[in-house]
Amino acid sequence: MDQWRSTSRDQPQIAHENESNNIQTAVGRFGTKMADSACKRSLEQEANQSMQDTKKRRSMPKKKGFDDEIFEETEYYIRDGLRCIKPYYFTFTTHAKGRWVGKQLIDIFKSEFKHEPPVTAQPIEIIEMNDEIVVINKPSSIPVHPCGRYRHNSVVFMLGRNFGLQNLHTIHRLDRLTSGILIFARTLGKAQELEKQVRERRIEKQYICRVEGEFPTEMIDCKEPIDVVSYKLGVCRVSDKGLPYTGRMHQIRVHLQWLGYPIVNDPIYNHEAWGPRKGKAGHVEKDIDSIVQTLLRDQRQNDLISKQIHCTEKSDIKNENNEDASSLSVKARENLCNVGRHQSNNSESNETLQNIPPHGNVCSIQKVIDDDCIECQLVYKDPTPEEMVLWLHASKYKGPDWEFEAKLPKWCLNHV
Repeated sequence: MDQWRSTSRDQPQIAHENESNNIQTAVGRFGTKMADSACKRSLEQEANQSMQDTKKRRSMPKKKGFDDEIFEETEYYIRDGLRCIKPYYFTFTTHAKGRWVGKQLIDIFKSEFKHEPPVTAQPIEIIEMNDEIVVINKPSSIPVHPCGRYRHNSVVFMLGRNFGLQNLHTIHRLDRLTSGILIFARTLGKAQELEKQVRERRIEKQYICRVEGEFPTEMIDCKEPIDVVSYKLGVCRVSDKGLPYTGRMHQIRVHLQWLGYPIVNDPIYNHEAWGPRKGKAGHVEKDIDSIVQTLLRDQRQNDLISKQIHCTEKSDIKNENNEDASSLSVKARENLCNVGRHQSNNSESNETLQNIPPHGNVCSIQKVIDDDCIECQLVYKDPTPEEMVLWLHASKYKGPDWEFEAKLPKWCLNHV
């Protein structure tokens, strides 16, 4: 108001009008400021509440593992010595991949998302279980955690579903094809204790394998650095670019190849793609990219046997009542696919149900056939249980005040 009083005295009315207008304008601006301020306070309150909720969620113990709802999203059955998973739908969360750039979404789904492959039906053996740890004898072919196409056919899913063991802390890992000792902690304190022993290299590990040639009886110390050359296929090699420390992926397999004694049935490091010397001392006749492509092509050829039998091609199929296949049951269509599969490998179907475990169930022998699913329209050859076993076994782990030993697998009983 002081500034308005300074208006010329010769124009009091105008000054009054201006004063009134200014007052109204001031009130209007003040009201706007009040509204803005109230809105701002409201937004700040919401933001503060959101931050408090976030902090509260972060302060709560994180839920590890998986719950019963996830376990019940599908079922499994045993067929010809394999643990097979009934196809199922689930939400897959992932980061975008560089290889997806420029592709159509449908092409990504065709190439990336497939049915879960089978693993050996050999049961998981519990070696030790108490309030602090769980020690198992992991069968070959089963990954420790969900990865790639594997989810329900992973160790952590099986332990949660079949034994009710959830919220486990992984202390170390084994390759999918490697069998033997696998240790989990059931408490954070025990996990930290064991992880410290791993970091300080206070744990002795003993592995058994069958190799080509006559392995020397004297001690051999191999510390060659290992580098990953293909994450997609999982291929490593000795390289100056690699790391010389223990715990590298495929460390034993790569070092045995380097020494000239590859594991007899190793599908990667005892493959002819490496040349006649099989990569001994790093000697290869092709560049590493060509070797990886050969390994990848061979893997694909071994997985897929036929694309000519389509389970959803209904127009050419008639039943005994001359009804087309659109009216056939899912069971009938699955039987049709089984006919094609077993004609290909010249064997009869030997599908059996496993007893229902304490915390899980198995499904009836019926596969979900989805007309929109590319995988449902392809026929794959199931591997035999023997083909899923790598002759490499983690037989013993020993710490400062503990020791665990796993039973030897069948392939080495007559050679030890």
